[in-house]
Amino acid sequence: MTLKGAIFDLDGTLLDSMPIWDTLGERYLLARGKIPRPGLRADLATLSMTQTAQYLISQYGISDPVGTIIADINEMVSDFYLHSAPLKRGAAQFLARLRGRGVRLCVATATDRPLVEGALRRLGVLDAFTRIFTCTEVRAGKDRPDIYFCALEHLGVAQEDALVFEDALHAIETAKAAGFRVAAVRDASMEKNEARIRALSDVYLIDYADWREPLD
Repeated sequence: MTLKGAIFDLDGTLLDSMPIWDTLGERYLLARGKIPRPGLRADLATLSMTQTAQYLISQYGISDPVGTIIADINEMVSDFYLHSAPLKRGAAQFLARLRGRGVRLCVATATDRPLVEGALRRLGVLDAFTRIFTCTEVRAGKDRPDIYFCALEHLGVAQEDALVFEDALHAIETAKAAGFRVAAVRDASMEKNEARIRALSDVYLIDYADWREPLD
């Protein structure tokens, strides 16, 4: 393929950050005096921040507005993103390699902008990306391909010359169904779906040092 544009997910793809989300729903509800039900983690795994807030309102009777819930959740994880969330191994070098070949890069993530920008700036890679797209701003989760098409339009390349980098099965399924090529980046959180992810993805990376596809 002629790679001209790359769309990167953040959590589990660029950042080794998925563990912070594993128990966040439970911790949020317990702090509000609510008892989490079995299956909460799976229910929240595919949702955007807005969808998560709406779920908590409808399923647990949280009375705060959507914006307040999102702000509270962001506050719970902000210290991690702003001070300690690490890049995935080899990510910085890989981004530099792509940029050196003239590939345009952007981010498409369910995490909200202040956390994304803060983490990537701290890690020294924010300038690698021409733009950040968030599900909150696009007003659609990754159960729909809206964010990928917004990113593609911004990059200004043909769909066949773009590659979406993801780690989550539901996002990979969405991108593939919309006609995108997908590079799956292994994360511990994908273990139970790994076989399906391998089968769907055009490229499968244990880490970024494994990249063997031609860039031109």
